[in-house]
Amino acid sequence: MKIRKTALCAAVALLILLCPVLHVRAEIDDSVARVQCNEKLVALTFDDGPHPRYTDRVLKVLADHGVKATFFMIGQNVKYYPEAAKHVAEAGHEIGNHTYSHPHLSRVGEGELAEQIRKCDGVIREVTGVTPVLFRPPEGKHGIRQCALVQECGYRQVLWNVDTLDWSGCGTDKIIDRVLRNVSGGDIVLFHDYVGKKYHSADALEVIIPALQKDGYRFVTVSELIAAGTPLPPTY
Repeated sequence: MKIRKTALCAAVALLILLCPVLHVRAEIDDSVARVQCNEKLVALTFDDGPHPRYTDRVLKVLADHGVKATFFMIGQNVKYYPEAAKHVAEAGHEIGNHTYSHPHLSRVGEGELAEQIRKCDGVIREVTGVTPVLFRPPEGKHGIRQCALVQECGYRQVLWNVDTLDWSGCGTDKIIDRVLRNVSGGDIVLFHDYVGKKYHSADALEVIIPALQKDGYRFVTVSELIAAGTPLPPTY
């Protein structure tokens, strides 16, 4: 009996120790993967730009359909292609921080990540006049400690829950099917406006946007989506 009681006490003590840890973990992780809302809202997001060819193609499609989106820009690309970055800002789209050089975060310490965020922030402000408030980690790599660092840098970390896989060079029809089959209200959809393979997202958007609009969906920026409901974190 004494042994059982000792084991029980040990288990309770362990639970008490774990509870504060879990509580802190929930408090500091304000990453957003999607938003629970009562409206059919969708946020289109574009990573890795800007690029003078691809970004301008995307901007034209969005303008043709009266859609606003969020562009998570790489600082180096803003520096290389300032006019493309300005076009995004001038069109009224939201601009987010996607680090300065898109490093593999598993190989980057906290100090270097903070510098990546700071440098990207600086060049976006200098070129576009926009002060970004949203951060998207390269390749969506995320963790509790990283999220806390992003907060300290003054940002909200944003992921996604619908991935087009356009970065892989997949064709237009596959991108269309992947979005239309999986999207629902409150979703954040990942596209790119700079890829190393064949680019089909602009053509896919010509079909995706009107199809969803016909079905009653409305497109908003990520900040607008967050404000419209309850942000939900990723599943670790």
